[in-house]
Amino acid sequence: MASEAQQNHLIIIEDDKGRREFTLDSPVYSIGRDPKCDIRLISQFVSRRHATLVQLPKEEGDGYYYRIVDGNLKGKASSNGLIINGKKEAAHDLKDEDRIVFGPGVDATYYMLNRDAISTVPPDEYDITLISPSMMPDEDESDESLGITEQGGYELDDSQGYREDE
Repeated sequence: MASEAQQNHLIIIEDDKGRREFTLDSPVYSIGRDPKCDIRLISQFVSRRHATLVQLPKEEGDGYYYRIVDGNLKGKASSNGLIINGKKEAAHDLKDEDRIVFGPGVDATYYMLNRDAISTVPPDEYDITLISPSMMPDEDESDESLGITEQGGYELDDSQGYREDE
């Protein structure tokens, strides 16, 4: 049984609203300040319809990729344009980890992740959770000094900022 590769396309936007992640799977996305945009950018420095993402089939026939185009699909460019990987471009076929700048303080990173539909690697038998030694009590500390009662509960005193219940 052959495993078929799946692609996950992600774009992570950083703007005045913070950092947001979008999974891409539709054929077209509008990007901009307009509330009607599929991916809304929150900044006064971007156009209402700043850019468009278009899904295109790969030449090899296995999957697709995204092209980002400045402005809308009718040819109206944005005010600031697009800077992709440090270069101003009107259109760009996106590759993994491409960096897109829409304006001051507004940028995005594109990721294309390939994953096998069927896992062929067994789980790692040495996959463990590490605990920092600073999280462990010293050997000379008794349960009583840690505030642990005989019933297994915890007792807090005034030094820890809590009032004792009487």
